[in-house]
Amino acid sequence: MTTHHFTLIIEGPDLQDNANIDALFEAGCDDATVGRVGAIQYLDFDREAPLFADAVFSAIEAIEQAGLGARAVHLEPDDLVTMAEIADRTGRTRESVRLLIAGERGPGRFPSPATHFKSRQRMWRWQEVATWFADARGEPPTTDDPGIAPFITAFNAGLEWRRVDHQLKDEERQGIRKLVR
Repeated sequence: MTTHHFTLIIEGPDLQDNANIDALFEAGCDDATVGRVGAIQYLDFDREAPLFADAVFSAIEAIEQAGLGARAVHLEPDDLVTMAEIADRTGRTRESVRLLIAGERGPGRFPSPATHFKSRQRMWRWQEVATWFADARGEPPTTDDPGIAPFITAFNAGLEWRRVDHQLKDEERQGIRKLVR
């Protein structure tokens, strides 16, 4: 069994209330640490499961069946990363990553930013960056499993879909379902 570390951003009641902590523990979140940064609540998990996806799905189920009205809204580590986060995740300097992005070092064809290209704070999809490092550079970017990046991207898209689904018109919903098939 592998231990998987991840963070779930949670909306709902104050999770730091002792009764809510107890309810989460009883529901199966005994491997999580409750935290808050400003108004954002989260649960940090170190969950044993055969696969990363199994760990995440079982954590979501435990949270949402605890009877608190708590709901997972985002899974971290996020797929969108800054140049500084790319440097951190790959063990490189920011300057090294900047040169790779600019095509001044390495094989070129670094993935395009996922955010507006004119933005001062550009962001890239980690899945694309991890694949680029693995393929173009012939080296894994980190000791973490880069194969979880596609799952995180899809999972967060699913959480976002769940959040806005009721706001869509039927024809919009049907069109999006056709798109993702």
